[in-house]
Amino acid sequence: MAERAQRWAATMRGHHAGGGIHLAHADSWAGSGSPGVLDRPAREARQDATLATLATRAAGAGHRLADEQPDPYRTCFERDRDRILHSTSFRRLAGKTQVFVFPEDHQRTRLTHALEVAQVAVSVSRALGLNVALTEAIALGHDCGHGPGGHASEDALSPYVAGGYDHAVWGADVALASLNLCVETLDGIRNHSWSRPAPATPEGEVVSWADRIAYVCHDFEDAAASGVVTADQLPAEVATRCGTTRRQQLAAFILGMIDAAAAHGRIGMLPEPAEALAAFRRFNYEHIYLRPASRRQAVAVIDLLRALVEHFTGRPAAMPDSDGLDAGSAEAQRAAVTYVGGMTDRYACRQAITVLNWDPQRLPQGVDWSTP
Repeated sequence: MAERAQRWAATMRGHHAGGGIHLAHADSWAGSGSPGVLDRPAREARQDATLATLATRAAGAGHRLADEQPDPYRTCFERDRDRILHSTSFRRLAGKTQVFVFPEDHQRTRLTHALEVAQVAVSVSRALGLNVALTEAIALGHDCGHGPGGHASEDALSPYVAGGYDHAVWGADVALASLNLCVETLDGIRNHSWSRPAPATPEGEVVSWADRIAYVCHDFEDAAASGVVTADQLPAEVATRCGTTRRQQLAAFILGMIDAAAAHGRIGMLPEPAEALAAFRRFNYEHIYLRPASRRQAVAVIDLLRALVEHFTGRPAAMPDSDGLDAGSAEAQRAAVTYVGGMTDRYACRQAITVLNWDPQRLPQGVDWSTP
């Protein structure tokens, strides 16, 4: 072992300081400055005294499908946040499309989108005196039900799911079901989309707004950096009311929410920034999401995912954890949708090449920047 590696390995136990404690650094000095620690009941009591009137309290919450013993120090929503952060579904978001298939180094993925939604939502929740841990848990988990290839995956998989494939519902009821999350967290994830019923908590409402704020701003920034659009193309009502940079735009929308709550006590946005947000979203749809190259990409994603579902429905033994399923059965189809929906973009494409023998030219090619 190299000398540097030996020194690094030797630090793993820390530095013995006497008195029954090891410290991270030989010259460590830090401590809390107060004796003892705050256990979960004490923290919940402190939280109850400081949160806004209608904020969701952790005390008395924590209702899960399967009963569990409470954590001695973390609240129920902090546990949910931690479980989502360590879950396979969350990690796979790093390999799933936000807007551009096979993104370049600086373009967003579903994972970075979730992190940016969490940042926006926490900024608002903290200012409003809401439960930050619940807000963050909902935000981090809100897109875990997305399939590969962006929103086109919902169109691809909907024919195989009663009522259609909705990433919000699928995330709460399928992708994250094994985590045994609290009902409040699942409700916020299930109902973050504006096409769904309103969330049952103010924290869920904040995430619904934060999702739209984050993706409108960062999708435009990615498209501008890639040459698809320019800031000069933004409608005057957008550029004037919320600026032309992501920093200006996020600030305008976040402050629009905070000011609305200060004036009305409701989770919403003041009219002027709300109108700018709507105009911004329309611009993105017209110039980014529905441009010819994006639509070609969506068609390729739909063809790919449906072919994979059909393949694995007829060959359930080729999927992991599918023993005993009959080929072509409803159960096999459900398992195939779950399997394909959980794939990353690259894994789905590799499966098309290896198990379907597809020509790579049939796969989604990402955005063709040379095509207007």
